[in-house]
Amino acid sequence: MSKTEDSDEKRIWPKDYTPSQEPTVDSNFRNAILNSILTSKIADEQVNTDLFYVMSTRRSTRKFSPRPVEQWKIDKILASADTAPTAGNFQGFEIFYVKDPKVKEKLVLAANNQPYVNTPVVLVFCSNPERVKLNFPQEILAKFSIQDATLAAAYSQLTASALGLSSIWIGLIDEEKVKEAIGTNLRPSSLLCIGYPSQKRGPKSRRNLKDLIHVV
Repeated sequence: MSKTEDSDEKRIWPKDYTPSQEPTVDSNFRNAILNSILTSKIADEQVNTDLFYVMSTRRSTRKFSPRPVEQWKIDKILASADTAPTAGNFQGFEIFYVKDPKVKEKLVLAANNQPYVNTPVVLVFCSNPERVKLNFPQEILAKFSIQDATLAAAYSQLTASALGLSSIWIGLIDEEKVKEAIGTNLRPSSLLCIGYPSQKRGPKSRRNLKDLIHVV
């Protein structure tokens, strides 16, 4: 085995993606890279990681600045998806981190020509029921994996907001066109498009709790 092949064997992150900081512990230690990313200190003063503040101030954005997103923020967004709860902890989902501009253009077409799909960071969340090793019918496993992918996307979206970024969740997609664009047979659940907003948006009205909550 060549040195290059040996290096590829030991990698704990995918080809063409290298986190901004590598784990300080043995890379064979389970979750080393995840823990290293999530617990690293944040120098950016614009970041507010109070969960309830993040929830109350998160807004969907359709106009993004061309400003690139820092690698350490991308690291945290991706790592946070890995912490989302999943059926049986089998993590029945995959994330496609789209960097190729041509693929982004194809995703715009696959998302009903929504131009804001082409943002600095584009993530495609896909279900992978084959990872869910539970003794249930296939349609139940498929449902579990869609739920897994959806929760992971939500975790990433909240993390992006905590890091001073904005995002838009895209659910109106032609699934077959998305599959073709990113080169997979896995079913896409959503696109998450992330970047710096061209302008901050204020609070949006919500329905009253009495209209939302039903006690039975």
